[in-house]
Amino acid sequence: MTHLPDTGYTPTAEDRASLDAWFAEYDAASGKRDIERMADLAVFPLNLVSDDSAGDGRSAQWDRERFVAVMTQVMGEGSQDITFESTRTPVFLSPSMAVVFTDSTMTADGGSQQLRYADILLRRDGKWAFQTMIQSGWGDNLG
Repeated sequence: MTHLPDTGYTPTAEDRASLDAWFAEYDAASGKRDIERMADLAVFPLNLVSDDSAGDGRSAQWDRERFVAVMTQVMGEGSQDITFESTRTPVFLSPSMAVVFTDSTMTADGGSQQLRYADILLRRDGKWAFQTMIQSGWGDNLG
């Protein structure tokens, strides 16, 4: 069993339900390769943290235009939707900030890939949006 850190804030059922609903919407947009809708669910400039092929840590800030361009290239075009089976572990820092750790299996065009990543999400005006993406192995794309 995973023991979450004591952040001083105990999320409500609504906190968790609203975060789960946000991820369902984001996964649906990702599955359809709807990059513009994915961008609608972010706060820009978006922070990205990764490591590169040399093993060095990398970070970048992307505007919406860069996010759309890179994600379009990474997700590519496909004739079939992408599916995700994900287990998420949110750590709420407050009612409006959460760090979410995700273990996911992504299936696209007949192949599957295991993903492990973290996102930092903010809730503004009652709606969640991701502000920081953290995942190993993408640093060469952050230049």
